[in-house]
Amino acid sequence: MISIAGRAVGPGHPPFVIAEMSGNHDGSLQRALEIVDAVAAAGAHALKLQTYRPDTITVNADGPAFRLGDGHELWGGERLYDLYERAHTPWEWHEPIFARARERGLAAFSSPFDPTAVELLEKLAAPAYKIASSEIVDLPLIRLAARTGKPLIISTGMATAGEIDAAVRAAREAGCAQLAVLSCTASYPASPAESNLRSLPLLAALTGAVTGVSDHTPGLGAALAAVALGACLIEKHVTLSRAAGGVDAAFSLEPAELAALVVESERAWQSLGRAELGPRPSELEGLRFRRSLYVVSDVRAGEPVTERNVRSVRPAGGLPPAAVDEVMGRRFTRDVPLGTPLTWDLI
Repeated sequence: MISIAGRAVGPGHPPFVIAEMSGNHDGSLQRALEIVDAVAAAGAHALKLQTYRPDTITVNADGPAFRLGDGHELWGGERLYDLYERAHTPWEWHEPIFARARERGLAAFSSPFDPTAVELLEKLAAPAYKIASSEIVDLPLIRLAARTGKPLIISTGMATAGEIDAAVRAAREAGCAQLAVLSCTASYPASPAESNLRSLPLLAALTGAVTGVSDHTPGLGAALAAVALGACLIEKHVTLSRAAGGVDAAFSLEPAELAALVVESERAWQSLGRAELGPRPSELEGLRFRRSLYVVSDVRAGEPVTERNVRSVRPAGGLPPAAVDEVMGRRFTRDVPLGTPLTWDLI
């Protein structure tokens, strides 16, 4: 188990739902604050940002290495520098966004992408850190975040088992005592068919950490399925409106969908229960109305048991329906009125 801003996160607790704003503020602080309000109203537990400047995540260069592939569904052919200029959250916005989130009862934290981002987030008393999938190989950054003593969440998109192990070791060796790892498909949007959620137990076994999912697929299905496989954290991008467009809008949830995720993920977690068979406490009343053999017409002593005077009906109380062949043809030992459960002493 780990604890983020005083909230326990782990197998014995409902899923911790993280709403990722990313660049869906579309360059407007007012819109960013409206997203915070919508996330809080939806009942999510945390708001997450991404903390970088274009110059701290890449360089202002051109050429094939610095452009998205032309076939990219959302950002085809775009220069990395231009994409990050468009998507980044200005550093001066972090304080008012964090303040609004805390006012609304949300844990507010971020993904840092370089040491200056960690420095900023420490000044803002961020209660946790998230390492983005592409940064899982940046072991110095992982060590720096781990040394803050805050809970650390590492997303594992694109990573091999060896890379995941190296990141986890770096975090723990730097003092991280509260670690979570997220299964992730680092494509935008992601296909549910590539989620490979059956790997969640493997991820837990490999890392010994709390596990979750950073989900870029449409809708709620993948996230809810992940709960059944042990996910304790669910991260989804959020926007006020997909139709309005935006950097990440195409694979983001709208507020009503986020609210549904919060409710349904907790229901999914509750439904896991225990590995046991047998009647549940709520079914005890129902046991009274199982079928059993009843006398269904008034009979006199000495009359034979027939299909006309004994049948399998509700409620329980009589002999089990499977005994019907054994009782047919026997004779009643006394007068029996309709509605009497058939027992061995009556025949």
